[in-house]
Amino acid sequence: MQARMSIRKPAAEGYKAMLALEGYINAGGVPRSTLDLVRLRVSQINGCAFCVNMHAGDAKKAGETDERIWSVAAWREAPFYTDEERAALALAEAATRIADDPAGVPDDVWNAAADHYAEADLAALVMAIAAINAWNRINVTLRNPAASH
Repeated sequence: MQARMSIRKPAAEGYKAMLALEGYINAGGVPRSTLDLVRLRVSQINGCAFCVNMHAGDAKKAGETDERIWSVAAWREAPFYTDEERAALALAEAATRIADDPAGVPDDVWNAAADHYAEADLAALVMAIAAINAWNRINVTLRNPAASH
């Protein structure tokens, strides 16, 4: 597969803004490992091979174990994740599949995340989920192939 176009030049200001958002998210208090897992799981749901490849690789480079990377698609059944990570992954799935539930993000999912994260970190987590969904949509639309990052 070949990419339809590169967005970096024709949308340079927008691209820079998204990178700045990533900088804000990464500088916050949500652990890097949690952000890596959230980005990977959302990318799996959205079928973004480019982002799955990127974030699995990023997680591995940051010291994440193979079993946690491989099992994130089945995190509910896998014993490898903390309660905090499970709350973040549940929020990420609900927010990504927002149209699948009349409640949007159900209260129990939100409350579980709010129980584990301070308000500023929870806000950054919501921003991270929104950002990876945006990146997925850009990369799927443009047909950016895996391993081309």
